[in-house]
Order: sequence, then structure tokens, then C-alpha cells
Amino acid sequence: MSDRTSGTPGRRDFELAPTRDDLDRVLDHHAVPGRTAVVMTMGALHDGHATLIRTAREHVGDEGFVVVTVFVNPLQFGAGEDLDRYPRTLDADLKTAEQAGADVVFAPAVDEVYEGGAPQVRITAGPMGERLEGACRPGHFDGMLTVVAKLLHLTRPDVALFGQKDAQQLALIRRMVRDLNFPVEIVGVPTVRESDGLALSSRNRYLSPAERDTALALSRALFAARDRLAAQEALHARAESLPASQSRAAALSALGEARAAADAHAVAHAVPAGGADAVRAAARTVLDEAAKSQAPLVLDYLALVEPATFAEVPDGHTGEAILAVAAKVGATRLIDNIPLTFGAHK
Repeated sequence: MSDRTSGTPGRRDFELAPTRDDLDRVLDHHAVPGRTAVVMTMGALHDGHATLIRTAREHVGDEGFVVVTVFVNPLQFGAGEDLDRYPRTLDADLKTAEQAGADVVFAPAVDEVYEGGAPQVRITAGPMGERLEGACRPGHFDGMLTVVAKLLHLTRPDVALFGQKDAQQLALIRRMVRDLNFPVEIVGVPTVRESDGLALSSRNRYLSPAERDTALALSRALFAARDRLAAQEALHARAESLPASQSRAAALSALGEARAAADAHAVAHAVPAGGADAVRAAARTVLDEAAKSQAPLVLDYLALVEPATFAEVPDGHTGEAILAVAAKVGATRLIDNIPLTFGAHK
């Protein structure tokens, strides 16, 4: 086990723990009155990961302890996926983790986590694990939950932080923790994006310039859907504030002026929450256009789902939802999502 001084007054040394025994010694030696947080990664750390680590530090404070795991989990990669070419950049990862506020990085080899080979007993994701990402990547979520469960036992945290970019993963981890009574708080951290809107991902480095330009369609589609919902919600809120004697369609047309005139009839006949189908359609228009690009986008799915189950919501849905998208650009598969609220004007 190697020790590296953080250089920050009042802070303990930053350490690398390559084995379970090393991790145990670190956790036992640095037993503190504060809480312990864990951030689980597969390495190739970027500012999204750094944000998770900084948020973990904020949660536990200077008296707490922050563990970062770096482990490329073979159980969650299917046949033909990018396990072998997944970037492994441990030296850079250690620097990023230390600067962001981690106390220790647990970076085990595969046989350290799965001693004796692949585990015979695994976590099963259930019905939610068969939807969207689970349908596209059979067995992925079983492998993910299995390693998360093992790492929760090994790192002994009070709180574990995960990015909302992997929204279905986050929902399944929350379900596992609830169903199996893990004594840990799960915190979701908002997606970190580049200045042009692209969600940060370790896989972004695989994109050529033309492919990266196409990849921007994922976030543009989500933002178009968000804007469509906001416009619908605003029109409904303003129309409902008018005297009941005015017809709904006429009122909306007058209020929306030139910009909303084309939508007045459709909005007037929509359900009060605004219409999930119209939100889906706004996103799909952007994705369909990207499919015609020089580096075409190949859509896996676009889904508007209930956050706790990831089942599709109906057109008359009210309340929280997640609009999720997955697509391939060239050989690179990307995912993104955005939270939405239907009926927020009420």
C-alpha cells in the first residue's frame, strides 16, 4: 500500500489501496467520528466523477472519510461490448481523486473482487432491470448490482453517491438498498455537462469530431422536450387563470400570440398536465434529424418513464418522469436523460 501526502494542512494522507486487506487497514486506521462516503467508478475519471467526489466531501465534512473505488467490473459487460478497450488510467485517476478530496482509492484487480472466479450467487435486478438499458444489455444490471453490493460491504460507507446520468442504475441501486435493508444512504448527483450540453462520459474520448457533433443531438433532444413541456405548462397555467366564460382554445391563441397560435388548438384539447406524447415527439424530431447526419445517430431507445419503475408513462401522466435516451454514434454507445415534472403549474 502506498501513502501520498495530500499537502493540505489538517488533512490526512491520501492513500492507494490495491487489495481488500489494504482497504481494511486504511478504514480501521482512519476510523473517525464523522461519516464515511463512497464514490464508485470504473476509472477514466473526468469532471463528472470529480463532482461526485467533491459532493461526497461536502456530505461528510472535514472530519469524515471519502473512499473512491476504481474497478472495471467484467460482470456488467456483455458479449461484444467494450470491456477490453475500456480506458484504464489509474495514475491520472489517483491525481483527480486526490485533488477532488478523496482520502483513499480502492483499485483492486478482478481476482481481488471475485476471488475464485465469477460469483455463483448474484443480485438479480428484477423487472426494472429488463427495461431500457436492461433490454439492450441483458444481464448488465445484475452484474452492476452484484459489484455495488460487494463494494458497499467492503468500503463500509454511511452514504454512497452516484450520478443521475445513469438514472436507471441509480433507481435500481436505491431499490436494492431498500429491498435488502442495506444500512447506507444513497445520494444522486445531477449530471455534469460540457459547455455545449454533452453529458460527460468516459466514452466521449472515443468520438471523432464528426461523431461528437452528432452526439450533441442527445442533449439537444432532451432540452427540446423540456422546452416543449415548459411551453405547454405555461400556456395551461395562463389559460386556467382566465374567466371561465372564454373558450380555452381562443384564450390560448390570444395569450400565445404569434408564437403559440399554431399550438393553440392542440394545447386546448390536451390533458391538463400538458401531454407526454407531445414531449416525446419534440425529442424524437431532433433525433430523427441526427440520424441523417454525416456520422449518423442510431437510436436504441427514447423513453419517458416513471422514476421508480422505469415503466413508460401514459399521455395523461402527471408528476415526476424521466426522459431517457440511448444511441450509438459510430462504435460508441451513449446514454443521457433529464428529469421532468408534468402538472407543475398546479
